Amino acid sequence: MFETPCLILLALITCYVFIQAFSHLSPCLFLLIFSFISKISFFFPNHVTFRVLEKVEVNSVRVACTVTSRFARTVVTSKALNAANASQEIGFEMDLPKTAFITSFSMSMDGHVYAGEVKEKEKAKKQYEKAVSKGQSAGLVKVSGRTMEQFSMSVNVAAKSSVTFVLIYEELLQRTLGQYEIVTRVKVEQPVQEFQITADIYEPQGIAFVEATATFLTNELLNLVEKTTTDTKAHISFSPTAEQQRCAQCPQGLINGDFIIKYDVKREKGFGEIQVVNGYFVHFFSPPDLARVPKNVVFVIDRSISMEGKKMAQTRDAMVSILKDLHEDDHFGIIQFDDSISNWKEHLTRATEENISAASHFVRSIKARGATDINAAVLSAVNMLKRKRQNDNVPERSVDMIILLTDGNPSFGETSAEKIQEKVRLANAGAMSLFSLGFGNDVDYSLLDVLSRENKGIARRIFEGSDAVVQLKGFYEEVSNVLLSEVDLRYPDNAVSALTKNRYSQLFSGSEIVVAGRLNENDVENILVEVSGQGVRNGHEAIKKKKHITGRGVHVRLQWSDTTSVKDDSLDIRLTNSCSLTVSLRHTVKFRIIRHTKIWKKYHDQQDYLGFYTLDSHHLSSSVHGLLGQFYHGVEFEVTDSHPGEVEGNSNAIMYIKGQTINVTRHWEKDFSRDVKAGKNVLCWFANDDGHGLIDGSASDYTVPHLFTF
Repeated sequence: MFETPCLILLALITCYVFIQAFSHLSPCLFLLIFSFISKISFFFPNHVTFRVLEKVEVNSVRVACTVTSRFARTVVTSKALNAANASQEIGFEMDLPKTAFITSFSMSMDGHVYAGEVKEKEKAKKQYEKAVSKGQSAGLVKVSGRTMEQFSMSVNVAAKSSVTFVLIYEELLQRTLGQYEIVTRVKVEQPVQEFQITADIYEPQGIAFVEATATFLTNELLNLVEKTTTDTKAHISFSPTAEQQRCAQCPQGLINGDFIIKYDVKREKGFGEIQVVNGYFVHFFSPPDLARVPKNVVFVIDRSISMEGKKMAQTRDAMVSILKDLHEDDHFGIIQFDDSISNWKEHLTRATEENISAASHFVRSIKARGATDINAAVLSAVNMLKRKRQNDNVPERSVDMIILLTDGNPSFGETSAEKIQEKVRLANAGAMSLFSLGFGNDVDYSLLDVLSRENKGIARRIFEGSDAVVQLKGFYEEVSNVLLSEVDLRYPDNAVSALTKNRYSQLFSGSEIVVAGRLNENDVENILVEVSGQGVRNGHEAIKKKKHITGRGVHVRLQWSDTTSVKDDSLDIRLTNSCSLTVSLRHTVKFRIIRHTKIWKKYHDQQDYLGFYTLDSHHLSSSVHGLLGQFYHGVEFEVTDSHPGEVEGNSNAIMYIKGQTINVTRHWEKDFSRDVKAGKNVLCWFANDDGHGLIDGSASDYTVPHLFTF
């Protein structure tokens, strides 16, 4: 007997408080485990990149992204055919953003769907280890470059058979330098007959701009990028033919690179945008009318011997460029270190044109030598900023920050990571932000990450390469212009029962703060919000006000196991725990959706399915259509020549309908529209041949390639 294999999708997942829309994990590891079954075997190959095997035809690749209020959901569907006369392995490989998380993976072969299941971190690890001990195969997600992770899976496919892979991942888009980015990695290993990338964006605030580009776009391919926009919606598509996928300048002669969509939303002055749905709210805060706060910054540069050569040259080039971006009301200092410390000047200096020129000359003279004393260098920077603040030589409303660049591990002075972190934390006492840049693969990045997180900053890895200068400069641009410090977003305790992080050390120009929470009452239409922060104008009174903000609708995800309802003026949705979903439109038209599980027990390989029932349709217009809608206003028919069928209790007959003559069979079936659990026995006429003659057109006219095609 054919057994359906068990496919388990295991994930290292960091859970977030506010539904799935604000989950975040980095890095993540997904494990796919298959039980072995007769005639079909699954295994994971040793190689990292899957080969295009003999007579394997990739028929289609479709990437469909839907964005609603910054939350992106991407469905990747790929279909491949084993055209050989023998079974062979076909692989699926996808690079996805590190900030994304996989919510679904499935494979379809020979009419069977093998679906994945997301599991919590510790359960995933245990189940993976158990599977490996039994000799079962596993696939995984692993790091793939700077901003992506790679999901890979392969399966042995019978001769002349096809396999369809469907991967779904989601992410909360993060605003950086005034825009959101949706990145799709394109890596074509053979021309594909049907290749398509689409994105549909909906932003209730309004879309300020949207643009699409790719690292591989030629003038010819640029014309294939289609873009349509309205005030709140945008649609982007890219569908090159098999011939257009060839690229003389690209590796292997085929398009290879990133397809990038950039956009931003319209912003009103004040408190930002709050959206309220079904007892939850999300607050997007990025006021456009704030002036930058002057900064007092100390650059701490590693000049140890490991920085010698290209890394040192790139650091010098990046620093010279960064110094030119300082504003005249900024103050800065430079510390270089190896196993000793030396300063450009013993105190912070105003960023005048003359001082920047002198500092640039100093930076160009830095040479690599010695060991690495990170502890002494950072403490020296802390003390330099403290002295400047104590002497009142900096603007009162300014921010203090340290930018550390190093490529190695502490090898001189204090070398214990824990003690370095403790000493810096105590010396700083939360007074300034520490931003760390880890250069190359040998750096102790975990040390830098903790150092920064404990001192109101962030760490970033700088990858060795020709664009390292761009990376260094890009990170500085992200954090250099502070609009607010000590930002606190508060909501009434009696109205909000759960809240994500709502206090931030800084709000950077071009970024966005996102806070989500659960409301105590589902029918709350307004939220009283208080936002305070240290700005350039009036200190803590910069935006410390109170105001009611009415929430707008937003995409919401309901779990099938929930019992809840969603209401507005025109729509009423009621979800009953793992049982049914009832949708009412304007309190007139009513539908019910029921998930049926193994109703026909005699079919061993039956899949769960959704039953769609119409409870009230008389208010629908006469032009309504569809597989069910075409019958809502009645259709004349006549049944004749009724006689007993081959199965006891059944009747066969001829039906005259829509000018057609069709053979029908009558027998008892369950109607679950009124009795969701047990169903009610009713007599039904069944039309054969996929309803040919009964329905308008053919059955295929009412199907879509995938559930998420809409």
